[in-house]
Amino acid sequence: MRAWICVTCGTQFTPLPSPPDACPICADERQYVGHGGQRWTTLEDLRRTHRNAWQRLEPGLMGIGTEPRFAIGQRALLVRTPAGNILWDCIALLDDATIDIIRALGGLRAIAISHPHYYTTMVEWARAFDAPVLLHAADREWVMRPDERIEFWDGETRDLGGGATLIRCGGHFAGGTVLHWADGADGRGALLTGDIIQVVPDRRWVSFLRSYPNLIPLDAASVRRVAAVVEPYAFDRIYGAWWDMHVMEDARNAVARSAARYVAALEGGADAAP
Repeated sequence: MRAWICVTCGTQFTPLPSPPDACPICADERQYVGHGGQRWTTLEDLRRTHRNAWQRLEPGLMGIGTEPRFAIGQRALLVRTPAGNILWDCIALLDDATIDIIRALGGLRAIAISHPHYYTTMVEWARAFDAPVLLHAADREWVMRPDERIEFWDGETRDLGGGATLIRCGGHFAGGTVLHWADGADGRGALLTGDIIQVVPDRRWVSFLRSYPNLIPLDAASVRRVAAVVEPYAFDRIYGAWWDMHVMEDARNAVARSAARYVAALEGGADAAP
């Protein structure tokens, strides 16, 4: 019995004698099956060929990413709050070095994940640190490895304590979630967004899509909702899903003007965008 991991998205499945026929997350229109067809690996095999790199992004915030790049290639964030450490989003590789470093930093109080593309080996992380995995209930169907440590939450927000709040934005997925970290950016606030709010190469702006690899746009109502639900929060910075994909200042205004530009392009053509 092996807990198979999809090579394209990094999702780990309930242990089986042989790999599943397909990965439902990759078969969905928001993702894709790799050009070589459905392929599988395991955590044990991944540990032989990859390692995790760390980067201090600001006081209280560490990035953790796998090298060489694996699956979607996102990096996780370790948020240190007065109420304990939170792992934001998840990566497939969990090795002994990563466990030792996180334990030395105080372990994990909770794991919170923005959407199903980053569920990866969340059960392995939860068991290693005896921490709950907080997922929005609207995305329950996308859990490929159920476990008692997975906790589904309902509603629009969840206060994690220590100045950290989960906010349901929807959009990319019905339960798409971002994390507001009040102490981030020297107390001006930071928003950790995965790709629910996607930081783009021109980092004065962000964007919103139903599918990033397949370039399927998000409808105007959903974009307006994403902007509206984060508007009440103070944040000067956004940390996206990849290394260096950050809006370092004026992030709250960046979301508002980006949403307006996106909606204008949908409703009136590109020339109507501000």
